[in-house]
Amino acid sequence: MQCETTTGPAMGPAALTTVVKWGASVVQIMGYAATAAGYTPWNLCLFIVGVLGWLVVGILWKDRAIMLVHLVALAAMIAGMTQV
Repeated sequence: MQCETTTGPAMGPAALTTVVKWGASVVQIMGYAATAAGYTPWNLCLFIVGVLGWLVVGILWKDRAIMLVHLVALAAMIAGMTQV
């Protein structure tokens, strides 16, 4: 008797995008909650992860508006974090 091993179907681009956009959204919401609770700099770390996730979604969708907004947000956060 032969045993077959299946790993399931590979995740397609649409499924990957869905996972990334929902994951990034949840992380950004956690960043808002961390801001409200006064958990700095953890809030900024969460925001950066969320913004990077949405930037990846913009790239996958080839959506320049999403890419622009999240590149500007990322640049603003990095600029704010580097100020003394």
